[in-house]
Amino acid sequence: MFNENLLEAKVQNFIRTFDGSLSRLAFSGSPFLDISAKELIQQIEGRNKMQRKLPTWFSTQNILYPPKINLEQTSSEITAIYKASLVRGDTLADITGGFGVDSYFFSEKFTTVHHFELDGTLSKIAQHNFSCLNRSNIQCFSENGLDKVLNHHYGTIYADPSRRHESKGKVFFLKDCLPNIPENQVGILAHCDTFLLKTSPMLDLSVGLKELGEVSEIHIVAVDNEVKELLWLINKGQLTPTKILAVNFTKNGKETFDFDYNDCAAASYGAVQKYLYEPNAAILKSGAFDLISKQFGLDKLHKNTHLYTGNILVDFPGRRFVVDQVVPYNKTEMRKALTFKKANVTTRNFPESVENLRKKWKLMDGGDIYLFFVTNMEGKKEMILCSKV
Repeated sequence: MFNENLLEAKVQNFIRTFDGSLSRLAFSGSPFLDISAKELIQQIEGRNKMQRKLPTWFSTQNILYPPKINLEQTSSEITAIYKASLVRGDTLADITGGFGVDSYFFSEKFTTVHHFELDGTLSKIAQHNFSCLNRSNIQCFSENGLDKVLNHHYGTIYADPSRRHESKGKVFFLKDCLPNIPENQVGILAHCDTFLLKTSPMLDLSVGLKELGEVSEIHIVAVDNEVKELLWLINKGQLTPTKILAVNFTKNGKETFDFDYNDCAAASYGAVQKYLYEPNAAILKSGAFDLISKQFGLDKLHKNTHLYTGNILVDFPGRRFVVDQVVPYNKTEMRKALTFKKANVTTRNFPESVENLRKKWKLMDGGDIYLFFVTNMEGKKEMILCSKV
């Protein structure tokens, strides 16, 4: 159970306004008789870390925060909102409730949400926070969610299995996560119409499909070009091909690209032209390298160099560059071309690391110049000097 003294007005004010050193607070001790310095630090640190990730929680009075590990594993608001947009109905069971961010946004789409969390204190914290957030249609249960849903029927069941294993550390197979979804999938699907599963972005799509069998949709969700999570949607009785949706949220909006998992296409290859295109991280995770070439009418630089080029500027789910110069990768040509000391360096299908290239050519990071070190379609190494569109 959490310490209810944390909710006193003077304590909450201390947590919200503290701007000193946490290590000094730990050394000097708590200014409150019934609250330890450790408890205060957990709240201050948790709140500060969630300012960007969970702005709704950060701006709401009397929110309580669990230990750091629980916050690291929770969804961000932007990914939770997207997740909730995929399902709707009367009842949803979140069998791995945690801090409750996903349950909160599911509650906007469902009449009733059941939040299951084995950790009694975490369950109480989530229940308290839902009350602060005025969500009365979420019911919290400190019970084994998997056991409970196998005795009831829900419109949708949602799970975010723990990706840590006592002996294996971080794991990348669903069978090694807790709960073991492949082992219990038949039972789960017998008690819902739709099953939504969140997994680590490290899980290989082919491995996940092999473990889960028929999947309606796989959503690859990235934020600012970093893949955050994979969402596996299983609609009972749906026999259509698995659809892949790559989504990247940026400051300028949302980039999307979708295709059927078994879609095939032949990429065209060519030398660097006027524009260079770099797919976002969600598309790179999807493996749709040849489909990108076909759909956007762009040439690929090499089978294993996932950059594209063309003479016409097109809308593209990723970064776009104007090519200023293509430089053969040899000492003579490189020395002629490197008339600057600062650049953004990227490698694609290239034998040297970014760190080694910076050191070798004495380049600082940053500025408006972009350098791509690549292997071209003839197997030769080159540097592409670009500027952003």
